[in-house]
Order: sequence, then structure tokens, then C-alpha cells
Amino acid sequence: MSVSSHEKQHHVQMNKGMIETDVAIVGAGGGGAVLALALAKQNIHTVVVDQAVSPPNSLRGEILQPNGQHVLDRLGVLSSLPADATLPVRHFHFCRAGGMRLCSIDYGDLPAPYNRAIVTLHYGTSFIGLILEDDRIVGLSMKGRDGPATIRAKVVVGADGAFSKVREALKIPVDLHLYRDGYLVALLESDDQISESFYYVLYMIPKDLMEAVKQHGIPALQQTWSRIAPPFTRLFRNLHDWSQVAYLPTGRVRTPRWVANGAVLIGDAAHAMNPHASQGRMQAMVDAMALSDLLPSCLADQDYSAARLSAFERARRPQVTMLQHLTDQQVFYWNTGNPVVAFIRDRVFQTLDRNARLRDQVLSTTAGLRTVSPFSGIDRVIAAWLFPDIRSHERSQ
Repeated sequence: MSVSSHEKQHHVQMNKGMIETDVAIVGAGGGGAVLALALAKQNIHTVVVDQAVSPPNSLRGEILQPNGQHVLDRLGVLSSLPADATLPVRHFHFCRAGGMRLCSIDYGDLPAPYNRAIVTLHYGTSFIGLILEDDRIVGLSMKGRDGPATIRAKVVVGADGAFSKVREALKIPVDLHLYRDGYLVALLESDDQISESFYYVLYMIPKDLMEAVKQHGIPALQQTWSRIAPPFTRLFRNLHDWSQVAYLPTGRVRTPRWVANGAVLIGDAAHAMNPHASQGRMQAMVDAMALSDLLPSCLADQDYSAARLSAFERARRPQVTMLQHLTDQQVFYWNTGNPVVAFIRDRVFQTLDRNARLRDQVLSTTAGLRTVSPFSGIDRVIAAWLFPDIRSHERSQ
């Protein structure tokens, strides 16, 4: 458990297992940690509880998109990211199995200073339940190393992931969809024959098959990757042991509401999405900033009702819904085994490679800079080579 406030010793009361604060956050991931920092900078007294005693020490690569970089810059911490834990990335290349390049995306086309992606590498408290008084959430109960404790808070924030215990306690219905495939992630250092110093490798495998992949051994995995992308065969030889690899399952969460009287869900607890969009963690961070902008007025007016907190949901739901729909479309086309669908997918990639307008629209969406779909109906027809685009060389930035 951690306490966040500029003068926490004066404002957080702890008596016989009781803590009193303004905001209690369950979950210290990207959304919860960012929200706590944003509230602390406004002198709003905040307690964060998390079941992990420290940050993970296994490989957990995250792509920090431009909108996430903007959030960290607003909080004054972007420039403090350690050089040995971050890798700037400018180009992303999409290739067909066998090595043929379909399309390249250049983050340098985005406006400075957030014209790159950043790959980031990377407290013993368990949530028990919520405290309800007069149809309003007024706190939570937990169990830590020192035994059971209670936190009384004006607002409780559930930032505890796709399998959120806070959401369950709020009895908010959930449509939880687990995708068939997950990501095997590897970070490989390149040699002098390859232009980039590091490569972030994403390889999709059916869920629950990670152990089978390990049993086949690293040489078998290297051979599989080499068949998919022959130009990178030498790079794949730099995979030496399984500590360089992690497996990330994928899922989607949809809920009819994100708020209740005295409680809010953010990030994956409210709207987990497939990593194809590269926006899940970023959207949690944007959630945190939007909520940190709203909560001061709620506290000032002593109004923590669902009606007041729903302003957060109204502001955030449109972009999240768009991204969830977009990622489901990407999953369908990118992971298809149907040769006809694969043919259409490859044509779309090749269109993007030569059409600056459509490529910019896709890039700005992936970067988190758009709230509407990158493709209109006519754009979809153009992308499939069924209609010419007289505006193909226009730049949207």
C-alpha cells in the first residue's frame, strides 16, 4: 500500500486499521499510478492499494504512444524516464509471412515533440470489498501484511484490470471476451547488419500454448520466426534464453456503465481492449488525467454522485468505443487464415504504403491523437484498391 499526498502525514488518518482519505485507488498500474500522481500534484489526499509488493521484474515491454507521452510530460515525469529502461522507436514495418514488406509507418511524420514511440521495460495489499452507506460507496476493506484494514474515501477508483474486483463488488455487468490468441513478446538486441539497435518482436500464439512453445525449445522458435521473416534470421539468433520472452494474454471488456455513487472504473476495469491498437495502457492514462480534472470540483462541491461522475464517462467513452471496434476489425483481418481475407488485408497495407493521407490517419489513431475512426466508408473502398484517391498525397498532420 502507498499513500500519495504532498503532506500525507497531516491528512491521512490511520487509527486501529482505519484510514481516511479523499480518493482511494485500487490498482497501481498505468491508470492508477498516473491518477495518484495527478491528484497528489493538486494536493488531493489519495491512497493507492495494490496486491503486488513491487513493480514486476520480468520482461513486460510496453509501447508508450505519443498520447501517453503527453500525459507523462504534463505530469513532469517524461524527461525523468531512465535511459536504460526506454528505447525510442521511429519506424514500424509490416511484412507478409515470407518477408515481403507491405507497409512502413514513420512516427517522424507526427508533430514534434511526440513524434516517436517509446518502448518501456520494466504493495502487498489485497482488496476485500466495498463499504456502502445510503446507496453510496464510502470506502473499501482490505487485508495487508499488518492484517485487515478499512479505508474511508469520498471516491473509490477501480483501476484493477480486466478481472476487476471493484467492478465485481459494484455489481456492474461485464462482457468479458478472451481472444483466441495472445502475444509472445521478445526484445532482441541487433547486430551491425541491422539498422535498429533493438527490435521489439510480437508473435501471436494461441492462448495456453506458451508452455508448449517452450518445450519445443528456442531453436524451433527461431526457425519459425525465420520462415515468417527471412531478412531477420540473424536477429532471431540473438534470442538466447526464455528470460528475454514474456507471454501476454489478450481480452476485451465492455460494461454498460463506469460509474456509481462514490465510485469510478478506469482503464482495463472499464474497457480492456486488444493490444492490436497499442492503446490499452494509454487509454488508462488518459482516463486518469480526465478523472483528475473532474475530481477537484466534485470534492469542492461534496458531490460524488454517479450523475456528477458520469461527466468522466461521457468524455471518455467515444474514443474508447472507437478503438475497441477498430481492434476487433484488426484482429479479424490480421489473424485470419482465410486466403481471400488475407489478400484484401495485404492490399490495404500496400495502399497505406503509397497513400500518405490514409497512412497519416492510421498513424494518428495508433498514436492516440484521433477520437474518430481513421477510415470512412469511401476510405475503406479506396484502401481495397476499388476506387482511386485523388487526395492520396495530402498530409493530415
